[in-house]
Amino acid sequence: MQIEYHKRFSDHLGREMEFKTYGHAGRPVLVFPTSNGRFYQYEDSGGIGALADRIEAGELRVWTVDGIDGESFFSNGHDLPARIARHESYFRYVNEELLPEILAIGGRAPVLSGCSMGAFHASNFLFRFPDRVAGVIALSGVYSTRHFFGDTLDGQIYFNSPVNYLAGLNDRGLLDRIGSRRLFFCCGQGAWEDAMLEDTHRLEAVLRDKNIPAWVDFWGLDASHDWPWWHKQIAYFFNRWLEGDRFRPL
Repeated sequence: MQIEYHKRFSDHLGREMEFKTYGHAGRPVLVFPTSNGRFYQYEDSGGIGALADRIEAGELRVWTVDGIDGESFFSNGHDLPARIARHESYFRYVNEELLPEILAIGGRAPVLSGCSMGAFHASNFLFRFPDRVAGVIALSGVYSTRHFFGDTLDGQIYFNSPVNYLAGLNDRGLLDRIGSRRLFFCCGQGAWEDAMLEDTHRLEAVLRDKNIPAWVDFWGLDASHDWPWWHKQIAYFFNRWLEGDRFRPL
């Protein structure tokens, strides 16, 4: 498998950011790490291994991005506007610095993916910038900022809480653009999935209310919030994606 490591200075973040790429051709995939995770986490935790056959066959080409959750959502700082502003800088880094490179190399819009906190980032990015990506495969995500900022929805916090801002969104053109992407959400019903299960049900209800088509899948009581189950889900949903690519090449 072709693997490359990159380290570049981000003007938006004012620091070096690292990422890795896996594969030589195929549908671009951008993966966000779990909470406080780094760019190498997906490989170290077996996510790349779960997709190895597809990557080596030239069907998928994966980028694993670095995270800065410790400076934003998981920061201990009491300055909530500063914490969410740091996250906004991170999204500008992804949108304006990393994505153009992925588009130039990959030739088409990427699928966004992630597990747990990575699912939150991937979904939140797609809902806010649907024209930039092809869709999302989100596993065991939360979709509300209440887990990080409590009940406050002031300023940019609101616009990073998908179940809230989607529920309040009435721009049919934007809703239709979101709905034109391919949306996959999955959550287990086993150990450590309670908060994620609740949020996935909330998101499902909002998407249904807004007439946004999505595949929302709930796995069994044995499906826990951990990598062994995510490996199965990663392989399953990327197989479904590639089957759909034959008929709907966004």
